[in-house]
Amino acid sequence: MGSKPQRYDAEFREGAVRIVIETGKPIPEVAEDLGVHPGTLHSWVSRWRRNGSASCDRPAPAGSGGRLREGERAELDRLRREMSEKNKRIRELEMERDVFKRCMALWVK
Repeated sequence: MGSKPQRYDAEFREGAVRIVIETGKPIPEVAEDLGVHPGTLHSWVSRWRRNGSASCDRPAPAGSGGRLREGERAELDRLRREMSEKNKRIRELEMERDVFKRCMALWVK
């Protein structure tokens, strides 16, 4: 029969994930070096990327897919509204430009 699955403590998992994240080495290579199944290490890294450092209490680094704080969410909403208004203004100006082009073409004829 198969052996009982190996249990790894949180510190070991965090260290393994940090090796993959910080060095950029491929998961299979790091897994082989540490004596861990590549699928197991892949799941740890995926979990870390999905919801920050899953096995530690530190906040996730920027760009890791963590949740936004209330202030960040408000700023994002504000920036999206601004962008929408600017895009609307750009479309209006493009339409005006096109009208002027047509007028010039008719005037030249």
